[in-house]
Amino acid sequence: MAHTYFSQRHGLNPHPHGLLLSGVIELFVRVYGQLEEDGYFTEAFGYECVDAGRIEGKIRDIGLDLFMSVRKDNLWPLRKCAEAYKEDDFFDILEYLFQQVSRPLEGYHHTFNSCGMHWSKFERAAGQKVFREKVNSVLSHYEKRFELSPIGQVLSKPEHGFEGIFVAKLPSGEPGVINRVGAAVVKFRRHGSSLDDRRQAVRDLVDVLEFLRPKMDAVITSKDESDLFNIANNFGIRHFNNKQKTAYDAAIWLSWMFYFYLATIHVVLRKTARNEAEAKPPNAREQSAGRKMS
Repeated sequence: MAHTYFSQRHGLNPHPHGLLLSGVIELFVRVYGQLEEDGYFTEAFGYECVDAGRIEGKIRDIGLDLFMSVRKDNLWPLRKCAEAYKEDDFFDILEYLFQQVSRPLEGYHHTFNSCGMHWSKFERAAGQKVFREKVNSVLSHYEKRFELSPIGQVLSKPEHGFEGIFVAKLPSGEPGVINRVGAAVVKFRRHGSSLDDRRQAVRDLVDVLEFLRPKMDAVITSKDESDLFNIANNFGIRHFNNKQKTAYDAAIWLSWMFYFYLATIHVVLRKTARNEAEAKPPNAREQSAGRKMS
């Protein structure tokens, strides 16, 4: 947990709920400047040399490449355009730069006229890790709750207390289950997701539970199982008829349904995996444990 300082603890801080978008963008521009100076965008965008002049990177025209990537104009140069960014512009820039960043590994120091480092070898994954850490540090000051995911997507942060469920690995050998759950999580959390997007994400989780239904008898009672699907089938998530109950605050209840079904999938899979492990003969369990330790 981040340290809180005196004014924050005593309600004296001028920004008790975080910074406005303009303040967060200003922070990021400064962080980007440091990363640029340290060579994290040299491979992609090139650099200046006092002897050789402009040394091109992999991307010769950043503005053109940005437009081809996100279909938006007037996003670059960063320092010139950032002041006019809307939230979606800012998040597009974060995702775009995540794709371009790379950590400098090898190079030489050009001492003439204090030219600086000229990097020649880079590693993308390491650069993306550093960039993500820096960006999430910046976003932690935003009055809204967002974060940059490990694959470079800006997503809404989980509700307090539910963070662990998004990093916990699903104990399933079914790629279809893992992929469907992962896609539903991204659909629900992505920036700008609509109520329909979130409803579809909940529906996808219910479909996963439908796939797991044959395994539920050993995990939950038949009444609990029936209640699970009753919520989805009669409250405007699945099916479409005039008997559906839809007079509820969708923004609140879709969030509740999403976490409820996601947690249920984890419970069913973990309990099933434990039951299957306990059903194995003792020697098979010992062999399995031995393989995990080795």
